[in-house]
Amino acid sequence: MKLSSRIAVPVAALALAGLTATACAPQTSDTSATKDEKSGTLRVWLFQEVNNKPKEQVVDAAVAAFGKKHEGTKVEIEYIPVETRAQRIKAAFNDPKSAPDLIEYGNTDTAGYVKDGGLAEVTEEFNAWDEAKDTDPTARQSVTVDGKIYGAPLFVGVRALYYRTDVFKELGIAAPKSQAELIATAKKVRKAKPELYGLAVGGAYTYGAMPFLWANGGELAQESGGTYQAAVNSPAARKGIEAYTSLFGDDNCPAAKCASMGGNATVTAFASGKAAMAIGGDFSHQAVEAGTVKGKYAVVPLPGVEEGSIAPAFAGGNNIGVLKSSAHRTLAVDLMKSFTGKETQAKLFDAMGFLPTYTDVLADSAKKQPFIEPFVQTLGAGAKFVPASPAWAQIDSSLVLPTMFQEIVSGRKDVAAASDDAAKKMDAAFSSAG
Repeated sequence: MKLSSRIAVPVAALALAGLTATACAPQTSDTSATKDEKSGTLRVWLFQEVNNKPKEQVVDAAVAAFGKKHEGTKVEIEYIPVETRAQRIKAAFNDPKSAPDLIEYGNTDTAGYVKDGGLAEVTEEFNAWDEAKDTDPTARQSVTVDGKIYGAPLFVGVRALYYRTDVFKELGIAAPKSQAELIATAKKVRKAKPELYGLAVGGAYTYGAMPFLWANGGELAQESGGTYQAAVNSPAARKGIEAYTSLFGDDNCPAAKCASMGGNATVTAFASGKAAMAIGGDFSHQAVEAGTVKGKYAVVPLPGVEEGSIAPAFAGGNNIGVLKSSAHRTLAVDLMKSFTGKETQAKLFDAMGFLPTYTDVLADSAKKQPFIEPFVQTLGAGAKFVPASPAWAQIDSSLVLPTMFQEIVSGRKDVAAASDDAAKKMDAAFSSAG
């Protein structure tokens, strides 16, 4: 078996926040393959990383393992920029001749790609796969639409609370154990050290805000009979929105500076020593280590409402899926298993720091790298996912939730009015998605 690898340029970073397709393309007609060839060339599109060489080495090993079982089969790997993935993947769905057999895709794209008719259903093969029984339930949910499975999880990413140990020691305070204590601690730090943000927050940081909504019993949307209805304006959701937006102000993170910040900006503020706390991912660790706070911080799970509880985090990450148009379905599914199996995920963690989606492999990884323990605890406490609707791409790209937060923190609207408006926009998107 022969391996060839091509890298598309320009090089792009992979954001582990859950990737969402925003490009528009006509919905595909039925591109289902009419044959299942047991030899030939398999084409694969994977995402290009900032530092791609370690990923390439892990992928090459997975392909080699696959090749031992399938002599005479060739695998071509192409690493594509993340920014252009939406256009390329949707075009491939509409043109089987140019389409790869497998793709890596952001887990928030699953429902949209299923609606577009691009991904092959692999429920039977996934359920019969012995390793799949150890898949984290939230990771399994990220490849599931209407009870059917369309791929296999590759890695997962969640967020926790980074805090400055030197600042906390100086002020004689401990890591907060409840949401109310978190908010109070942030404001206490800001009062004592006005040059710092107590907790860096962002009006455009959707995935940093969601844990506040979920911890208070709120939901983004409710599903019934296969259709979704927005729930961001429910009393519980509004309570969470109010908690998060209370952190924007001169007593913590001034709205004039923080309303426009996204997740990267909040992590950068922490890493550069401008914030005492930040909500960052396991994938933020390298950036923080490269900052001025190296050796002066620790990480704990983001606290929930009840003391000692953990706020539900958004489970981001990526999956590997087989295209419906693949003329090598059996081989493609087997290669998917090689890419996403336990051995490969363990190697990806060692090489890239990507969190495995298997509970046992994740536990082993935490023993090797103690810094991920708070993220493992967060996953174990029950991470959550966005609505499994193709409408989510439109909701996300239209900045429905960031607009809601920014309207509140700017004072243009109160929580009730802003959440009602967001709910109307979400319901319109759900309705148009069918």
